[in-house]
Amino acid sequence: MIENNLHKRLAVLIDADNASPKIINGLLEEIATYGIASVKRIYGNWTSPSLGSWKEVLLKHALQPIQQFEYTVGKNSTDSAMIIDAMDLLYTGKLDGFCIVSSDSDFTKLASRLREEGLFVYGFGEKKTPKAFVGACDKFVYTEILRENSSNYKQTRMTKKQLLADRKLIDMLYNAVEDAANENGWSHLGTVGQTIANKSPEFDPRNYGFKKLGELIKYLGLFTIDERSSDNSPAKAVYIRRK
Repeated sequence: MIENNLHKRLAVLIDADNASPKIINGLLEEIATYGIASVKRIYGNWTSPSLGSWKEVLLKHALQPIQQFEYTVGKNSTDSAMIIDAMDLLYTGKLDGFCIVSSDSDFTKLASRLREEGLFVYGFGEKKTPKAFVGACDKFVYTEILRENSSNYKQTRMTKKQLLADRKLIDMLYNAVEDAANENGWSHLGTVGQTIANKSPEFDPRNYGFKKLGELIKYLGLFTIDERSSDNSPAKAVYIRRK
């Protein structure tokens, strides 16, 4: 999956009014796993003191600032500028996907429109992001996990009791394993992960304190795990089924 993504050309559009500069390192590292950030633009009124902290990271990360004045009080002209630019970029035909960084529901229609054209849409926003925008993306990453150092994210790990009490999580895992099962009742872990991603773009094992889905599955203890060797690959294929 990652190997196929290496040459995917992406446009990164950041709503500076609805994103924190504290996520920038984690954000760009995350985007690098999806493809190449061919376009990196950040939108806002750069004459405003409130964006001062963003100005400090623009040059370091080669972010192109797009100036958008606040023409009308109470209206977010930044959103309009991002949407217009996204459509212009779409029609160049040179991109494979978009990364929209905002917690604003105004980008819901944009995400849906881009996907209609066959492009991948990755959303990035805080947990307060409206579900409509989250669901309109192929994948949505909550930026709270991008603020933390990758070596310390386990500090937020939920206990097994807390996880088992999360019926939405458990039901989602059970259903995904069942949907991905072969005739013998075993489900390939990669297929399970893809099934979950198709149904719940916001799911990420890191939200629960685990780096990978397999680690979360093993920790829960609800599934039998079978690691199978292959003659064609040194890596083992992981299969699971409900106990």
